[in-house]
Amino acid sequence: MAAVKATGARGASAWIDFLVLGAKAFASGLLAAVVLGCAALVLASHAQAADTVTLKGPKAGELLLRTDTAGQYVVAPTVETEVAIQVTGMVARTKVTQAFQNPGSDFVEGLYVFPLPEKAAVDHLALQVGARVIEGQVREKEEARRAYEAAKSQGLKAALVEQQRPNLFTNSVAHIGPGETVRVTIEYQQALAWDNGVYKLRFPLAVTPRYVPQANGNAIDASGPPILSPAYADAAAPGPVNPVDIAVLIDAGVPIANVTSSYHDAALQKAADGRMGVTLAKDQEEADHDFELTWTLAPGGSTQGALFRETIGDREYALVMLVPPEPGLAQKAARAQVPRESILIVDTSGSMAGTSLAQAKAALAQALDSLTPRDRFNVVEFNSILRPFSNVSLPASAANLAAAQAWVGQLHAGGGTEMEPALSFALGGEAPAGYLKQVVFMTDGGVANEDALFSLIAARLGNARLFTVGIGSAPNTHFMTKAAEFGRGTFTYIGDVREVRQKMSALFAKIEAPVVQDVSITWPDGSPVETFPARIPDLYLGEPIVVSAQAASFAGTVVVSGRRGNEPWSVALTPAASQAGVGALWARAKIASLMDAVTRGADVATVRPAVVQVALEHHLVSAYTSLVAVDVTPTGPSFTKTAMVRSSLPRGAGEIAGALPQTATAAGMELLMGLLALGLAALVAVIGWRAA
Repeated sequence: MAAVKATGARGASAWIDFLVLGAKAFASGLLAAVVLGCAALVLASHAQAADTVTLKGPKAGELLLRTDTAGQYVVAPTVETEVAIQVTGMVARTKVTQAFQNPGSDFVEGLYVFPLPEKAAVDHLALQVGARVIEGQVREKEEARRAYEAAKSQGLKAALVEQQRPNLFTNSVAHIGPGETVRVTIEYQQALAWDNGVYKLRFPLAVTPRYVPQANGNAIDASGPPILSPAYADAAAPGPVNPVDIAVLIDAGVPIANVTSSYHDAALQKAADGRMGVTLAKDQEEADHDFELTWTLAPGGSTQGALFRETIGDREYALVMLVPPEPGLAQKAARAQVPRESILIVDTSGSMAGTSLAQAKAALAQALDSLTPRDRFNVVEFNSILRPFSNVSLPASAANLAAAQAWVGQLHAGGGTEMEPALSFALGGEAPAGYLKQVVFMTDGGVANEDALFSLIAARLGNARLFTVGIGSAPNTHFMTKAAEFGRGTFTYIGDVREVRQKMSALFAKIEAPVVQDVSITWPDGSPVETFPARIPDLYLGEPIVVSAQAASFAGTVVVSGRRGNEPWSVALTPAASQAGVGALWARAKIASLMDAVTRGADVATVRPAVVQVALEHHLVSAYTSLVAVDVTPTGPSFTKTAMVRSSLPRGAGEIAGALPQTATAAGMELLMGLLALGLAALVAVIGWRAA
């Protein structure tokens, strides 16, 4: 006690010193946290400033101009995108004009990533500088790139259109001068789609973010060169980020009953000659949802098939569209007796969050409702991991279906898009004897390794059929269409949750059984004919067959025959009037067939020259050829800054902020670092306080 009393004054002083030391330690840690956190937050705010879109006028998209500092950008607006589509019969000719404007004081290079239809035959490029128009030329990809880079280094204006995937392209424009507008126009052909008596024209406007699969924590892409991802604008930006104008003129050759714009408000104008004009109702339409136009022909205008042809040099090209007949009662009864093993795959990755997952869950629920007690089924969910409802297929009993419906109801989105395990699981093994195995795959197709997945499908399909269902406002239709082709099935696109019931019902009617099997074509005069696809698929209900052909002549009658149930079936077609673009469509189909051979294991060294030959003969962009246009008049210095043009996220992507894997910006990373630093400093402060 005496000792305590003797040290009382000193003890009080020591206690005060302890409190001061603790306060200093805490303050030091807090200051470190504030300094580190604020520094990171400032860095994040700078990065976010580069990611934020500020619209300053009508039709203003955005160019990001790269500065001398690595990774730093300043913002400048661009101007309009205009789309003009001329439909003649079964072929659509589309002209896409992208106008780049540079309001800054430096010469810049514009770089823009944009989608096109997966079967578009891109064959024309024009670069307009003031009153001058420079026509593009198709060259081998490396040669075209060298010509573009040489022009850029010499201060010449140039444009380069390159294919990244059959439905994804880049447009590079060199030397956009201060205050200058440069217009780049590309043109392509495509065949119309037809489904259950309805003609469909689709123009993609947004690019779904592509997920690159992982292997042992490392990104892999087994399908060739990596994809250059678009620079996505802030989903919360006011007004249209990347506005577009679309005008369509339909000349069907016969009277049109009605025209519908599926996802955009449109104005219709019918001419006295029966042609129909369609324009977007809004002056500024956001490019965040694919544009789709549908129409039907007036009564008496429908047909069982059509044959179009075009003569180029000493060769003739033909496009055959065959419409399936309505099934008879005997066929319907036969189909009803075939039990099915249905494997339903659903993508629940981050890019499917919000509206897309709601569509997918509604489609799954309807698919389960379509099953009968004689069927078997399973449901497979995938994102970064695989999660099946059951390890094996189950009888479609009321109890099993109720449990599956409840399981589907609790699905939520998040994580990556690892498709390979899900496809391997679904395609593994044979269906029980007497069962028809059908795999229905619902996804937005947001992956970068398409070719690797095509190879897997081709190798593992067996006797199964794969049917793909594209979900969302801008699915990757190249993957969806080609996967269905390799899977000997069909592709269905659902762009709105209100379409689920009608489109899934149509799909189930198709997949019960083909309407016509063993289809073959007898060409006139017996001359050699090169057709694509080489093996003609079965005719499904409501789904036509489209065949491209080349021969010395198609004069005469073409007979298409097959087996309808147990009875023979045939239809005779005579060529319609000459149709421009049929030759380009044949060349595009041949190139696709050659690339499919690579997927099945053919040597690229053998396939590449064949692709290049066809592409050069028909002036087409391909995996190995590009369009390049170079102005001969020097207009600026050899050094330019690179500008990445901002793209709109697909509609609904704003609902999934932070949910997309591998799409975090530098701003997000720095913000995370700031918060971690703040927490770490606070922890240091607490430790210091306890130590004190």
